[in-house]
Amino acid sequence: MKHDFQIRRLTYADLPQVIAIERRAFPTPWSLAMFVLELSKPPGICLAATIDDRVVGYLVCSRYDTVWHVMNVAVDDRLRRQGIAGTLMERLFELADRPNEQYTLEVRTSNDPAIRLYESFGFRAAGRRRAYYHDNREDALVMWRTVPERATA
Repeated sequence: MKHDFQIRRLTYADLPQVIAIERRAFPTPWSLAMFVLELSKPPGICLAATIDDRVVGYLVCSRYDTVWHVMNVAVDDRLRRQGIAGTLMERLFELADRPNEQYTLEVRTSNDPAIRLYESFGFRAAGRRRAYYHDNREDALVMWRTVPERATA
């Protein structure tokens, strides 16, 4: 069953709901302090997907020098495969894309659905970080996306 969801900026008030999703989504979830730190960084973009004011997904993206780093994307496990993560990514690019802008992220090598999602937005594998994930020593696939230069008329 598809739901109508809204995308808006993530706020500190959302964090209890975010932490609940985070703990179900990841074997090594972020702490509350990690989310607070990311929300406090002015150049970052933190988004929430909501249904009836309830957070059902989120995206955290930080700016490091000249590169955007997609740090965390998660969707309520009961609402996956409904376009929520993709819509969060689309909104990020609407807000941040400029010609030649670069994005990077790490994703578990076993997370095929996430890898396919990122590839659909133009991310390409550029290497591995060996034993990146502490829970099981799984490698991370490092992916990059560069916004093309717009053609001039």
